Amino acid sequence: MDAASLVNRFPEWKGLKTIGVTLSYRQPKSGKESLEYRYYISSAALTKARFATAVRSHWAVENSLHWVLDVSMKEDECQIYRGNAAEILSGARKFALNMLRAETTRKVSVPRKQKRAHGSTDYLEKVLAAGLVALNDI
Repeated sequence: MDAASLVNRFPEWKGLKTIGVTLSYRQPKSGKESLEYRYYISSAALTKARFATAVRSHWAVENSLHWVLDVSMKEDECQIYRGNAAEILSGARKFALNMLRAETTRKVSVPRKQKRAHGSTDYLEKVLAAGLVALNDI
């Protein structure tokens, strides 16, 4: 939706060009269905197709990074807020996640790789070596 008609009502949203809504239907294994409306604002003038692509891209990042960090490394449970500690730990988690993903000799989940690395220094060395090689390729 073109947001031109709303610009005057919401002056704090500088550069507002597009407002959109998506419907999200979920039926998890527990069987409890849910229908969720998600509202988006954008400073870009988006067509319906570009809006849909932008929303999918946003959730692809959410599902591939943030969800994995929360589930495998319990990032949302971290209660360290002093100074820059939260940002430093977040960076360390992302670094560790990238190292675990770079190690490809085992086709298992990140939590399984973590558990294996905790119990085997040989496997931990493989993870570190793969991560350093991937870092060198950047």
